[in-house]
Amino acid sequence: MNRRTLLTSCAGLVTAATIPGPLASAAVARPQREEPVRFQLPAPSGPYPLGTVAFHLVDTTRPDPWVPSRPCRQLMISIWYPARSGSAPHPTVPWMPPAAADRYLSFLGLPPGRVRLGCAHAHEGAPVGGPPGPLPVVLYSPGANASRSFGTGIVEDLASHGYLVVTVDHTYDAAVVEFPGGRVEMNPAGGISDYAKALPVRTADIRFVLDRVAVLRSGGHPGVCRTPLPTGLPGALDLRRVGMLGHSLGGATTAATMLADGRIAAGASLDGGAAGPVVDAGLDRPFLVVDTPGKGGMENNPALRAFWSHLRGWRLCLTVQGAAHQTFGDDALILPLVAPLLGMSPHDLEGEVGTIPRHRAQAFQRAYPRAFFDLHLRDRGRLLDGPSPDFPEVGYTR
Repeated sequence: MNRRTLLTSCAGLVTAATIPGPLASAAVARPQREEPVRFQLPAPSGPYPLGTVAFHLVDTTRPDPWVPSRPCRQLMISIWYPARSGSAPHPTVPWMPPAAADRYLSFLGLPPGRVRLGCAHAHEGAPVGGPPGPLPVVLYSPGANASRSFGTGIVEDLASHGYLVVTVDHTYDAAVVEFPGGRVEMNPAGGISDYAKALPVRTADIRFVLDRVAVLRSGGHPGVCRTPLPTGLPGALDLRRVGMLGHSLGGATTAATMLADGRIAAGASLDGGAAGPVVDAGLDRPFLVVDTPGKGGMENNPALRAFWSHLRGWRLCLTVQGAAHQTFGDDALILPLVAPLLGMSPHDLEGEVGTIPRHRAQAFQRAYPRAFFDLHLRDRGRLLDGPSPDFPEVGYTR
């Protein structure tokens, strides 16, 4: 894939747009006379400060399915959690690791320094805090050709309310992955299109991550680089309460992994489809489908309708009016900022992030994933009982 054609509709930050030439000429000609475009995530809404730590994982039982010359499957994960008060001595982490951000923005054709992606709100390596006792665990899988960074807003908000969230980059399926030492990996072809292959690879990735998280819970080190463990992290993991959340192909990964692995008690899909054996087998555990009225939604996706019909546990489909595929992540905030630099028309932008106002997209991201996991991992909350006057754009289907 060349850089003129941006990532496909399963992607993350920028999708399905065509740059007129390598870049719009104005964006190339005036970078030094214009202020950089700056992105900064809004602060999370919960009562707890945040900590995070990244781990480099190596699965020695699998050669890499995308790059056969690599004898082991290598992944990067981040763990996000509520931190103790007074975490200021620990620096906040960048929204995307610096070398990965530089490579990705360059791939999109953006001049160096033209876009500043800012920092997250989590402090690297801060001691674990939050509510007493072990914390429920949520796994996050991004869309194809995306990055674990693109769900940071949802993830930080969950962690600020007392969840421990594990975000996963599926190497060579992800847009860009930075490993310790600054090594950056992208898909050799510029992006993936073989989703039938990607789904079992991702399922194996998530199951391996769960195995390594179990090692961490038992007091071992999950990674290969011996990153220092934040104080209190092993004891903070409650592996009896594990949920999973994914966007796009990450939503399909959530369903497929739940079928393969009973350790995941509840799953949520943000505008994701369904594929593989789970379509006909269904699930007997709680599952939330977040749908859009657009081309990829339940109305036009026979496999997703079949999967829905075979769900035997608690189920709910939420349809968000005015939403589009990139409404359900940080893309909803970033893409309007960078669209002019990429030559995206208002029509193209609307096709990616919809017509829903950005503050309403963010309100949905903060309220509904947490309500789902509160209900099924903490047995509390009423938002999912039925339509809410606070969210008139959200329709409910049982």
